[in-house]
Amino acid sequence: MRKKRIYVDLFYLNTALTGIKTYMLEFCEAVNAQASEDFQYIFSHEPKKQSESGFFRGNVPYWRKIAYHFYYFLWKQLFLPIQVKKNKADVLLCFDYIAPAMPLKAKKLVVVHDAFFWQMPQNYNRYWRKYFIPMLHAGLKGNCTVITTSEYAKKAIVQFTGIKNPIEVIYQCPRLLPEKGDEKVLEILGIQSKAYFLHVGSFDKRKLLPVLVKAFSIIEREYPGKFKLVLVGERGLSSALDDYDRVKKTIADSDLEGKVLLPGFLKDPEVKSLYDAAFAYVFPSSNEGFGIPVIEAMRSGIPVIISEQQALTEVAGGAALSHPIGDIQSMARCMKQLIQSEDLVQKLIGLGKVRSEDFSRSTFIKKYEKLF
Repeated sequence: MRKKRIYVDLFYLNTALTGIKTYMLEFCEAVNAQASEDFQYIFSHEPKKQSESGFFRGNVPYWRKIAYHFYYFLWKQLFLPIQVKKNKADVLLCFDYIAPAMPLKAKKLVVVHDAFFWQMPQNYNRYWRKYFIPMLHAGLKGNCTVITTSEYAKKAIVQFTGIKNPIEVIYQCPRLLPEKGDEKVLEILGIQSKAYFLHVGSFDKRKLLPVLVKAFSIIEREYPGKFKLVLVGERGLSSALDDYDRVKKTIADSDLEGKVLLPGFLKDPEVKSLYDAAFAYVFPSSNEGFGIPVIEAMRSGIPVIISEQQALTEVAGGAALSHPIGDIQSMARCMKQLIQSEDLVQKLIGLGKVRSEDFSRSTFIKKYEKLF
């Protein structure tokens, strides 16, 4: 009996940021890590090469953005169906919300990471939403199952999106950072081990980074010069989403220049060293479908502070301090609790290590193969 053929659409890796990029690459790594007797995986693109393409990513000319939308549409609705049929795929797996609208013999599995496009329409270009959301629904027709990242995300999809397909929850595997970091990044940034709070992720508005800066200003007033705040990551994917300029203004208004550092995008060995040497990780987001950095930080052996956003509390599993979403004073109190109690720090590190073991590549791929 021939192996079941799984066609994996990796086109979106050429623009994907943070969470979805990690999701796609970790799936590919999980496939490569263990040979399957039952499934043959066919990748549409070479993962590393596609993820490193920079032509359409970041702050590019407007014409490139328009060209990318056209190119994306052609790939999804024309070239991808051709490739699925050519490769005689039994299953098509799309990680980026969109599958071909064209009827296919292959079963479609489509990852809908969250319901943000419906929950927070103000954060997205209205003209873009008018074509993207109908295209999303068109791709879910036929023999199609939706996959999402958490029970919270599933509830939000059911409540806000109008999607009627079966929905399966598969916890993703956060990226496995390299064993050896690049400690030169601490020297370059002028920071000392265990003397800074850390956040890793894009400057998306829903991340509430200006709120984190304001909470840190309270820490700086009470413990002058003892800590810094390091915000690692790229600008938001679009002008509608990006909060970078407001973060910069909040830093200036709070007189925190040189105390809040914005190193931009960093390579994995540098991120690894920043996680390992951080005093604590702070994740104040107002909305997440999963929350990859929670597990990355726990794996690195540092305590974690999160907002009381449902996906974050679900993923943390009681192994993090939490505060009401957007509550500056409460966030600062959590930060002070860690500063004042080494016992609490060690307790959270221990709980986090145990919790992080629930999110592995092996578990991730086994859940998918059960669906296949």
